[in-house]
Amino acid sequence: MKLVLTTLLVISLILISSLPKSTTAQYPSGDYPCDSKCKARCEAAGVKKRCINYCGICCQKCKCVPSGTVGNKSECPCYRDMVNSKGKPKCP
Repeated sequence: MKLVLTTLLVISLILISSLPKSTTAQYPSGDYPCDSKCKARCEAAGVKKRCINYCGICCQKCKCVPSGTVGNKSECPCYRDMVNSKGKPKCP
């Protein structure tokens, strides 16, 4: 019985260690590359400075930026769900 429990414990530890890590786990000290991610996100924006500014605010809070220049906000629910004082999406 002890052998079975020990084997199950070892297998579960191996499985847990092989799970993909979240973006915050990859950047534990808050070193998420917001500048480069926001620059890429705002590449096609009409008003780049404003886009980069708001993207930076969202990125620092959420520690993620969706891929591409538009859309893909489902990749980062925190980024997607932030709204301004008028209830409109805050993050570009």
